[in-house]
Amino acid sequence: MIKKEEEFTEIKEQMYKDKLAQLKKQLQQLEEGTLPEYSKRLKKLEQQHKERIRVNDVWQKYQIDHVEKLFVQEKKALVSEFEERKVELKENLIAELEDKKKHIDSERLCMELTGDSMEVKPISTRKLRRRPNEPAPVQDKRRKPSPTQLSLLLDESEILEDLRIINKVSGKPIKKPQAVIACNGDNVCDARIDDGKLYYEKRWFHRGQPVYVESKETGKVGGVISAVGTQEVWIRKTQDNGKIKIYVNQLQKGKYTIRRRST
Repeated sequence: MIKKEEEFTEIKEQMYKDKLAQLKKQLQQLEEGTLPEYSKRLKKLEQQHKERIRVNDVWQKYQIDHVEKLFVQEKKALVSEFEERKVELKENLIAELEDKKKHIDSERLCMELTGDSMEVKPISTRKLRRRPNEPAPVQDKRRKPSPTQLSLLLDESEILEDLRIINKVSGKPIKKPQAVIACNGDNVCDARIDDGKLYYEKRWFHRGQPVYVESKETGKVGGVISAVGTQEVWIRKTQDNGKIKIYVNQLQKGKYTIRRRST
C-alpha cells in the first residue's frame, strides 16, 4: 500500500515536471517569436490591420473627391452670382444715370420756358440823405430765392398753361417745348423718382395713391402705392393685399404701366 502511494507520488511529480518543462519551452518560443499560437494570432492581427488601413485609404480618397467636387460647385455658383450681380449693378447704374439725365433735361427745358418771363427787373428807389446822429440802416441779408430753383410739382400741361397766361399778360410769345416721345416698344418712357414721388408719363404719383397696374404677366390690377424707394415702387393689391415691386427701368421699358384710379 505504501509502495503504491510512492509510485503515485512519483508519477504526479513527473507529470508536474513535464508540464513545467513544456511551459518553459513555450515561454522561450514566445520570447523568440516562434510559438505557433503566437504566430497564428499575429498573422490574424496583421491581416486586420492591413484591412483597416485599406478601408481608411478608400474613405480618405472618397472624402477628398467629395470636398473637391463641392469646392468646384461652390466656386462656379459664386462666379455665376458675381457675374449676375455685376450685370444687375451695371443696369441699375445706367438706369440711374439715365434718370438723372432726364431730370436735368427736364429742368433745362423748364428753365428755357421760364427764362424770358422770370426776369427780375430792378426797382428804382431814391436814396435820402441821412441826418446827423442817425444810425446807419441795417442791410437785409436774406438771400432772394433764385428763379432757377423750381419745384416740379405740377404737370407740364399746367405749367405751360400758367406760362401762357403770364406771357399773354407781358406780351411775349411762349416757346413751344420739345415733343415728348410716347411710350412704345422701341422708345423709352419718361419715368423717374424724385423727392419720394414717382414721375411717370407727365403725372406725379405719391404714397397712398390708388392706381391701376398693367403688364403682360399680371394683366390689369388695382392697388395702392404703399412705398416709393430710390429705384422702385411698391404696389399693394386691393384684391389680396399682395405686393408688387416695380423698378423704374421696367416702367421706362414699358414692361409695366401705371394709371391713376379714382377712389
